[in-house]
Amino acid sequence: MFLKNISREGNTSNFTWWLGEGVQGQHQEPTTTENAEVSKENCTYIKLDPFQLILTSDCNQRRGSLCTHNEWSASNTKNTMVSSHAIRSRPKRTLLSDMLASVAKIDSLLLAAEEELLRMERTADEPTNQNRDEFIKYLLLGTVKLLDGSILPDNDTVTKIIKCSSGILLLSMNKCDIKTNPNPTIFIPYPNASIPTNSTIVLEKTTKALTTINVSDPDVTICLTVEPNANVALVLRLSEGSPPNDTYFSNTTILSLTEGYRWMITPEMLQHTRGVWYIESGLLNSSWEPGLTLRINSFTAKCVYWDVEKETWSTYGCQVGDKSTPERTQCLCNHLTLFGSSFFVMPNYVDLSRTAELFSTLSDNFVVLALLCTFFGLYLVTLLWACYSDRRARSKRKMTLLEDNHPGAQYNYLIGVQTGHRKNAGTTANVTVKLTGSDGESDTHVLTDPDKPVFERGAVDMFLLATPFPLGEVRNLRLQHDNSGGRPSWYINKVTVQDLQTRQLFHFFCNCWLSVDHGDNMTKKTFNAAKNNEVASFRNIFQTRTSTGFRDEHIWVSIVDPPSRSPFTRAQRVSCCMSLLLCTMAINIAFWNIPIKEDSPVVFEFGSMQITWQELMVGVQSGLLMFPINILIITIFRSIKPRVISKSHKGDSEESLRPPSVTIPSILKDTEEVISMMSISPRNKMSETHRLESTSDLSYALDMVHDFIQLMQGESESDPHWVYCSKFLLAGLCHLLMCLEKLDERNFPSPQDYLQTLNTTNILVRKAEMVFSSHLAYCPPPVKKRKKKATCWLPWWCVFLGWFLLLSISGVSTFFTLLYGLDYGRAKSIKWVMSLGLSLFQSIFILQPLKVLGIAVFFALLLKPVAVEESEEIEQLKLEQQIKCGRYSGRHSL
Repeated sequence: MFLKNISREGNTSNFTWWLGEGVQGQHQEPTTTENAEVSKENCTYIKLDPFQLILTSDCNQRRGSLCTHNEWSASNTKNTMVSSHAIRSRPKRTLLSDMLASVAKIDSLLLAAEEELLRMERTADEPTNQNRDEFIKYLLLGTVKLLDGSILPDNDTVTKIIKCSSGILLLSMNKCDIKTNPNPTIFIPYPNASIPTNSTIVLEKTTKALTTINVSDPDVTICLTVEPNANVALVLRLSEGSPPNDTYFSNTTILSLTEGYRWMITPEMLQHTRGVWYIESGLLNSSWEPGLTLRINSFTAKCVYWDVEKETWSTYGCQVGDKSTPERTQCLCNHLTLFGSSFFVMPNYVDLSRTAELFSTLSDNFVVLALLCTFFGLYLVTLLWACYSDRRARSKRKMTLLEDNHPGAQYNYLIGVQTGHRKNAGTTANVTVKLTGSDGESDTHVLTDPDKPVFERGAVDMFLLATPFPLGEVRNLRLQHDNSGGRPSWYINKVTVQDLQTRQLFHFFCNCWLSVDHGDNMTKKTFNAAKNNEVASFRNIFQTRTSTGFRDEHIWVSIVDPPSRSPFTRAQRVSCCMSLLLCTMAINIAFWNIPIKEDSPVVFEFGSMQITWQELMVGVQSGLLMFPINILIITIFRSIKPRVISKSHKGDSEESLRPPSVTIPSILKDTEEVISMMSISPRNKMSETHRLESTSDLSYALDMVHDFIQLMQGESESDPHWVYCSKFLLAGLCHLLMCLEKLDERNFPSPQDYLQTLNTTNILVRKAEMVFSSHLAYCPPPVKKRKKKATCWLPWWCVFLGWFLLLSISGVSTFFTLLYGLDYGRAKSIKWVMSLGLSLFQSIFILQPLKVLGIAVFFALLLKPVAVEESEEIEQLKLEQQIKCGRYSGRHSL
């Protein structure tokens, strides 16, 4: 309804309003009141100035929603209750006759009109043509008599007239059918619906029953049944946000035996508002008797139709009828189209107002409490073990900068060695490695760490190996151990070598024993790099994803042996398992013991196993309640950026920081080592020198270095090989010059020999610096593989957010689990515990493994191997190697 031209002049009423939303078509001319007759058509509008009844046969208008009792009697709530009670307490009779008898008395007429509207609203086949036309006729006659008087009606009376007119109009609009004017009644079956659990409340003499309903859909209708065990009248009040009282409520009704004990709470009564709504039930003018109980159940329903213009489901023009049941929904609509029904069975009802009363029964029903105490006890014991294991694992997961790296070497490789999970797969022997590439090979390095044990069973150890120049494509890897220690046998699973400059990754699938008493009885083996088709094979990816999946994705199994480098600690995994367990218990007990419908359709059948539509919907509903919050908590813990703490050198002794003493033998050894490492690469065309034994041999070595510098000067094209070779040679010459300056002429045969060696070295340093600068300036940037999108890390303090969510959801789940268990009683609680055990077994041993295998198959089909990403810890190891080079050469710029 919208108003138009409202005004008042003197004692003459001059205002006009239209009821409806734009009645279309050619309207008839207004007739006088005396000639106005009740029309048999379906749509009307009223015009005042003076009051006239205008009839039209055009029903092509927008439909409105049904009026509620609150809409036309909200001006006086107390009167509403009285009138409602009057309707339900008086014998059935024709209310229209009351309107006819009260035409001369406007107050009595409006009161009878409100009662008639309430009756029409709650009757499925109303208003009929005759009742509608008589209602308008009597209301019009009363209004005309009111305007004929000398006293101008007050605003309250005019407001009630408008509301009554609006009410009959909206009810009529939902009945608009020119030919037969029926009210189409549609029953939509809901075969997979569950019977709502009944809750019986003992009603004391001075108390009232309070029902709480959480409305998540603003368009649903709540079908509430409050049935007493005696013939009494009940008054129900509805309020939002807080419990109702004598002065605060939005809607009210009176239920009695003659009219039935069901209240249809429409979306209009709920004001199309989401949130918590409260319904208070109490006695009305009835004597209380001991043992009076109220049997309360509720369900929600919604009628929708397919709007062909908007191509969506809509509730416009439809409402839920009072003959709806959990098995079928009665839809009352003012049009015929494609209909659907939405239905949601609420979980088992528990009265929060009885919390103290239920907790007082712990001594009689301690089944659920004992179960919760057992789980929390196991959790605390497991948590202590997890914290201890995390502390040990934290010291083992550091990356290792190899101590035998040459200080001047600046080309870095990251070697990842994965020991197998077989029994006694770890080794106590000293392991060495040597890399062979297309452009050269590395020295033999010992893979050891003085701060932690390496090559333990199932461990993944990371080492930073530095070479003086790029090795090209790494083709071979040689592993060897000295068969020392108490358990020297070693089962090696896999080795990865990553070029940290180009990000190229090389895989070596070993899967063998290095042992004198296992396998082929060999402690030295050479492995070839895997080809691309081997790396991307289904078998390799499936095995890798399955192994890492069970150790990381399976939330229960990963507690025992999580990935060593994962930020998701054992303590966090144990706590997430406890939170998931408590959520499972709370949701399981809330939806437990819902009766199974035999006619529920079967959606999946495999042998004797069947999954019905009802079971599927309960599972989906439970998953939507349980998994989002737990997945969020797990994601937070997985995505927290590890805090990399730099090494503190305060504890290093002065002897370790002090450079070794400089002697002629040490100078000869360092020079020989530099030349030997340069001669490894065929591109350098540098023969390996003989052993340097005296200062005269030093001059010969410097001549070889000079020839090599000339060779690098003659290279017209620069590439990373010459850049790193000149950089390594410059560092070695700077170290030699620094050592010579610390000596004096007494260490040489003559002062002239000392000065000549010193000057020659100084000249070579300058030439090497020029060569290095030239190649560095003209060298094209290294060809790097496309860097994958970095992982989205959360700041370290988000760990507190994860713990807050975890503790909150665990506390809420524990509270409701205990509350439901106390409400069920001891016998039902024992049965629930038995069903819970089966549910947990299914989750741990069936659903979680299937999830891991599904993920493994998915990535294997996509042929996406596990990538190795750089981290801040790698950058820290590279920085430490640079610091060693600076101390070695005396030039921190290198």
